[in-house]
Order: sequence, then C-alpha cells, then structure tokens
Amino acid sequence: MSIETMNERMEKVLVNLKDNYQEVRAGRANPAILNKVQVEYYGVPTPINQVASISVPEARMIVIQPWDKSILSQIEKAIEIADIGIHPVSDGQLIRLNFPELTEERRRDIVKDIKKMAEEAKVAVRNVRRDEMDEAKAKLKNSEISEDEERSLEDKIQKATDSNVAKIDEIYNKKETEIMSV
Repeated sequence: MSIETMNERMEKVLVNLKDNYQEVRAGRANPAILNKVQVEYYGVPTPINQVASISVPEARMIVIQPWDKSILSQIEKAIEIADIGIHPVSDGQLIRLNFPELTEERRRDIVKDIKKMAEEAKVAVRNVRRDEMDEAKAKLKNSEISEDEERSLEDKIQKATDSNVAKIDEIYNKKETEIMSV
C-alpha cells in the first residue's frame, strides 16, 4: 500500500462517521434520519426519497409527501419498521413526523452512543495504521527499503493517524455540543 491509499482509507472512516452522525436524532428535524427507510413499492424495496418528497417546514417536523398517494400506508409502515423513534402521523395526503423535545437523560444516552461511534472510528483508523506499519516492516525485512526509509514511513503513518484521530475528536465534540445545546 501507499501513503495515498492509507489516507483514502482513513478518510473513508471519517466520512462514515459523519454519515452515521447525520442519522442520529438530535432533537431537530433532519431528513437524513430517513436514509435507511425502505418502502415496499410494487414489490421492490425502494428508498423513501425515491417515492416521496421530504421537507422540513419547521425545526421539529419532517413532512413526507408521496408522489403516489396509494403508497401512503406502506410509507407509514416502513417508518414504523425502521424504528427511528418517531411515530408517523398521516392525514391521507401526507405524513408528518413530529420530533419531541429531548429530555436531559435522552441527550446523555445519545452522547454515549455517539462517543461509542467515535471510539469505533478511532479503532478503524488505528487498524489502518497497524496494517501500514506491518507492511513497512515487511518491506524492511525483504530489503525493499532501508531502516531510515522505514522509520520515515512509520513517522508519516503515525502523523496521519494522529491527525485523523484529532479530526474524529473534533467531529465528536461538535456533535456533542449540538446535542446538548438543542
């Protein structure tokens, strides 16, 4: 592997963490919470955003308006099955998801969950570092690089790891602040 490949792998970990954080319900209406909802549409599981328009008219409400009114009940069912923690309310034309105010206890639980996600991301970054370090040692053992080159490579690997762990901490702290201040 190369330093570029390592950086790409570490960047994927950061992107994955950000995506996971978007799906965390932090008290505000965020359409990303519906990303994993699949609606049974003519026998085919289809992402909800492909069968309906999703809008956020208020800070604590998401409105889902299906393009085909006949699938309104399937959308409701799919949201309940997805277990996103919000009960859909239908008026026959569209579906509303009302986000209740978060309690202090629920906020702490969410912060614990996002902390766990951040720790898993750090582990993933460290696994990339381990793979790269092992490869550098193997190259040294096979006389493909000198000891100085190996040390230099290990320093670059460690700096990239430290940088990405700091970015993970920064993303976590930003999300924690968002959750606790809503």
